[in-house]
Amino acid sequence: MPSTGIDRSGPGLVRDLELLEVLAANDAAHGGIGTVRIAQLVNRDKGQVSRSLRTLEREHLVERDPMTREYRLGWRVYALAARSSAGRLLQVAPAIIRELVADLDETVHLCTLQGLDVLTVLSFAPLRESRGGWEGRCVPAACTSAGRVLLADVPLATIRSHFGPDHFTLVGPRQRVHNAVELYEEVAATRERGYAIVDEEFEANLVGASAPVRDFRGQVVAAINVSGSKSSLGSRLEEAGQSVARCAFEISQRMSGYVDLAPASGGKPS
Repeated sequence: MPSTGIDRSGPGLVRDLELLEVLAANDAAHGGIGTVRIAQLVNRDKGQVSRSLRTLEREHLVERDPMTREYRLGWRVYALAARSSAGRLLQVAPAIIRELVADLDETVHLCTLQGLDVLTVLSFAPLRESRGGWEGRCVPAACTSAGRVLLADVPLATIRSHFGPDHFTLVGPRQRVHNAVELYEEVAATRERGYAIVDEEFEANLVGASAPVRDFRGQVVAAINVSGSKSSLGSRLEEAGQSVARCAFEISQRMSGYVDLAPASGGKPS
């Protein structure tokens, strides 16, 4: 195998990783950090740090802004993380979700966005009911709490161009979102609050709450959703939203490495 130029003999690799950790910890992806500041943070000689950064830049593990000359993490780091993100999510989430199921005594779903629909990846039901067979099935994103959470990073222009009138017709009796602009406003409110709730917007007698799971970049990669009948969950929907938000936050932390970190009808995601 040809050499990549990175010293993997031991101390050199440790020093390279130290630089990457500094860039990640200081949120360099949203701006950048100069060589002098990086050298101060790792307590190393500026010239040595500069040479290491140039090597990492050749491997696309870091990149340098041509205007500010500041460094941030490179595309290769994100590509590697994206490849492992899904596996990490499926490894971390189930145990935490089961605790939420036990706490709320309702069905909880792990969902992702597939096109303009919400795909249920995993479902966990309390002992009193069956799982309902929702794994692998899709529901519209526009009128579900999971969808509004999963759309958190999507700009208004994209929502307006993708969500037409047809996406707001098959809804429940208490519809609050009727067009793309109202959907974006609801998504923005959800982002501010930290979780979304729907009360018979998707289907009669069905309520739900969802919160976002974020990766190490802070981007939404999944939603944790609790759903149940209005008679069972409706009176504690806000409380359920807060519980779901705590669950999603814990999964996000563990995904990022910062942690020592349903009704008789079948628990349909809402």
